[in-house]
Amino acid sequence: MGCSEKALLGGGCFWCIEAVYNRVNGVCSAISGYAGGARPNPNYEQVCSGATGHAEVVEITYDPEIISYEQILEIFWEVHNPTTLNAQGADRGTQYRSVIFYMNDDQKEKALGSIAEAQKGWSEQIVTELSPAPVFFPAEEYHQNYYTEHPTQGYCYAVIAPKIEKFMKKFGDKIKK
Repeated sequence: MGCSEKALLGGGCFWCIEAVYNRVNGVCSAISGYAGGARPNPNYEQVCSGATGHAEVVEITYDPEIISYEQILEIFWEVHNPTTLNAQGADRGTQYRSVIFYMNDDQKEKALGSIAEAQKGWSEQIVTELSPAPVFFPAEEYHQNYYTEHPTQGYCYAVIAPKIEKFMKKFGDKIKK
C-alpha cells in the first residue's frame, strides 16, 4: 500500500506534534499547517490572532501496513493534554485546541473508539473536537521541521524535547530506525 493514508490532528503547537510524528515508523511525512477555520490560505500571524478559527494541525501521511490509524491516535493521546479546552501548556486560544479531523466514516468510528479508550486514562473529561476534515493549508516553510532545525531554541528544549522523550519511552517499538 505504501504511504496511502492521511490523518489530520491538532494538539497545541504544531511544532510539537510534527516533531513526534516525524519520528514514528510508518509515517512518511508530517506537515505543519492550519485547518478548521473560515479564511482561505491563512498565514501564521492571522491564525495566531485567533480570528480565523483555524487550529494549528499536522497532516500525517502514513503507511497503514506499518502503523494503523488507531496507533497514530494512541500516540496522539500521550503527547498532548486532551482535557484542556483551547490550550496546551502556556499556549492559549482556539488555534491550540485538541482536534481530530477525520477523513472518512471509518476514521470517525475509530476516533470515537479511541476517545472512549483514552478517557479511561484521564480523570478530567477529554474535550478533543472531532470533525470532518476541512481544507488543510500547509504552514509557511520556516515552520516545517522546526524542532529538527532549532533543537536548542528555548521552546524546543523546554516543551518539545520532553514530548519526544515521552514518546520514545512509551513507544520505543514505533521509532523510526
